Amino acid sequence: MSGFPRKIKKKPMAEINVVPYIDVMLVLLVVFMVTAPMLMQGVAVDLPQAPSEPVEDQDSEPLIVSVKRDGTYYINLGANPEQSRPLSEIQDTVARVLREKPSTSVLVWGDHNVGYGVVVSLMTELQSAGAPSVGLVTEPPR
Repeated sequence: MSGFPRKIKKKPMAEINVVPYIDVMLVLLVVFMVTAPMLMQGVAVDLPQAPSEPVEDQDSEPLIVSVKRDGTYYINLGANPEQSRPLSEIQDTVARVLREKPSTSVLVWGDHNVGYGVVVSLMTELQSAGAPSVGLVTEPPR
């Protein structure tokens, strides 16, 4: 034997199999794509069109109060958000939610055919329920 050191065969390092991680990421992507449109739930109304800035990111889901063309009111809480409710019940519900989570934002979806006075009186009732500010939801112009 000579004095030269022998070459030691190195074992290949274990590699991480990323295919399962890609599958998980694709499943999560599909889940987020399906649930994202459901975050802003409310009764279908014909929103007015106006150029506006989007609402800043929020930690909690906003309360959405809708008013349809015929002047009926809806709120996105409870077992049946598609059922019209009297304004006094909506005011009580908003007051209870804001007592528990004061940072909850309140948004109004008003049909563009609803009178200005109806929307203003709704906003006044929501503010008297404890909402520091009430936002109006619009659609971007086409």
